[in-house]
Amino acid sequence: MAKTVAVAEQTTPGVQQLKNQPERLREFLKEVRSEMRKVWWPGWPEVQSTTVVVIITVFIFAGYFWLVDNIIGRAIEALLHALTAS
Repeated sequence: MAKTVAVAEQTTPGVQQLKNQPERLREFLKEVRSEMRKVWWPGWPEVQSTTVVVIITVFIFAGYFWLVDNIIGRAIEALLHALTAS
């Protein structure tokens, strides 16, 4: 019976994966640390300028979509009014 258990442990891929898990985790964390050292962080002036660009762009798109929505809404309203008045 002991021989059967030993053979079963050798052929079970799940057991081997569990044994390798701590080493794989260590290697993963080493790679994460290495990659994080390569990351470039923007300075405060660049963060401010890109934030301003994003805010202005959001307002421009908001105005554009408001205008398009009003035009399409009024067109549909006029079309429905014309179709129901007949």
